Amino acid sequence: MCLGIPGKIVSVYHQAGLRMAKVDFGGVFREACIETLPEVKEGDYVIVHAGFALNRLSESEALETLQLLREIGALNEDEVS
Repeated sequence: MCLGIPGKIVSVYHQAGLRMAKVDFGGVFREACIETLPEVKEGDYVIVHAGFALNRLSESEALETLQLLREIGALNEDEVS
């Protein structure tokens, strides 16, 4: 099963002609392509799967989703990708 994980955008930049972001997943930082979401900006929450931001969501939705993932054991804090 594949999961899209919510994360908070901490910076936006361009790399190799693509719009990219540094995303914070509760203290674990990863890069994600945000090319398909031109409206997102620093401070926004996005769902990320396989290095691509799939959609934008509110902070409350992101935090609720993260809590639910923790409760079912699907989110291992040190292995967010």
